[in-house]
Amino acid sequence: MVASMIRKVNQLDAGEISAIYNHYIEHTTITFEEDRLTALDISARIATLSSQNYPWLVYESDGCVVGYAYAAPWRTRAAYRFTVESAVYVDHNRIGCGIGGQLYKKLFAELAESGFKTVLGLIALPNEQSVRMHEKFGFLPVGHHREVGFKLDQWIDVGVWQLMLSPDGSR
Repeated sequence: MVASMIRKVNQLDAGEISAIYNHYIEHTTITFEEDRLTALDISARIATLSSQNYPWLVYESDGCVVGYAYAAPWRTRAAYRFTVESAVYVDHNRIGCGIGGQLYKKLFAELAESGFKTVLGLIALPNEQSVRMHEKFGFLPVGHHREVGFKLDQWIDVGVWQLMLSPDGSR
C-alpha cells in the first residue's frame, strides 16, 4: 500500500519541487518561465511566501514529493491583501491521479481559515484539464488575455478564473 499525505512544505522539499516544475518549464507553456530553477531558487520562493504566511503544501507518496500547491499575493498593494493567486503542479507521470485536486482542496481550506476571500487561477490556454479542475472547485471564468505570453515559438493566451471563499471554508 502506498503511504501518501499532504503536508506543509519544508526547505528539504526544494529539490523535488524543482524537478517537478522544471519539466513544465522545459516542455510546456503551462508556466511562462523559460529557465530551469535550482533547488536554491525554489528554496528562496518557499522562504519568501512562508514568511508572509501564504500556504505552500506538498503531496508526499512513499517518502517522495509528487505534487505541490501554493498561494501567492495577487498584487502588492494593501487593498489586495485578501486575494491570492493559486498554483498546483503534479509530477507529469502522476497526472490524472487526483493529486492536484487533493492539494487544492487542502489549500483552499487553509486559505479560508486564514481569512482570504478571493482565489485567482491564471491558466495558459488551451489547457482543458486545468480548466476542468478549477471549475470543479467552483472557479468561474472572469477574464481572457490574448497573446500575452510567448514561449516555445508560439503566442499564448491566459484565462483568469476566480473562486470566492466563504469564511467557513466552503465554496
